[in-house]
Amino acid sequence: MLKKLYHKSPLAFAILWIVAYCVLMSVGDGLSEMLGVEKLITLIIGLLLSAVLLLFLKKNRLTVALGLCRPKASFRSMLFYVPVLLMFASNLWPGLAIPMSTTEAVFSVLSMLCVGFLEEIIFRGLLFEAMRKDSLTAAVIVSSVTFGIGHIINLINGSGAELLPNLLQVVYATAAGFMFVMIYLKSQSLVFCIVAHGIFNGLGVFTEYASASAAVQIVPALYLTVVTGGYALYLALSMKRSNRGE
Repeated sequence: MLKKLYHKSPLAFAILWIVAYCVLMSVGDGLSEMLGVEKLITLIIGLLLSAVLLLFLKKNRLTVALGLCRPKASFRSMLFYVPVLLMFASNLWPGLAIPMSTTEAVFSVLSMLCVGFLEEIIFRGLLFEAMRKDSLTAAVIVSSVTFGIGHIINLINGSGAELLPNLLQVVYATAAGFMFVMIYLKSQSLVFCIVAHGIFNGLGVFTEYASASAAVQIVPALYLTVVTGGYALYLALSMKRSNRGE
């Protein structure tokens, strides 16, 4: 069934995965809260979705086509990924803490690693590639914007996050989505995107960002937007120069 849908309409296949991912992971958060063990069910769902998607890609020989391969761009041409490493620093600014038990912290980190894998494959792999053949510009914009807007679901999934941090997250997530799709375009690989995305989310488990003051929330969000958006623009311009043979 999945194979038939993918070959009939890659875009519909991507949208199906986006909806399934958002709904099931939100349900997982709710069930985990009901059980009193944060991220337990979310992790189980994340692992199952990751396994199903990875098996589908392998069975249909789509791993390389969707970026599960070694990067084809040199580290030098990617500025040694330093801007991505700088992105991690923003999680340290509001302060670090472990607001949960050790077991829940492990579940949360592992579920965030699943999120990194799933979101990169779904938004940068399935969705972007489904639209790329018709319009590269539209594919970049839609992949970036839908990735950012998708984070607003935290307002309704019972996470307890306030309006301001969620809106700020939408802004910098859109910029980060732009950066990740540019990394994918230049390197022809999602491996670094998946790893970086997972690490960033994992570090977020231990940050006090949501409980910080408005000023403390705004500064890291602006920093993330500038760093990720600036790096994305650099990669876009460098690819444009390469295409011109400069």
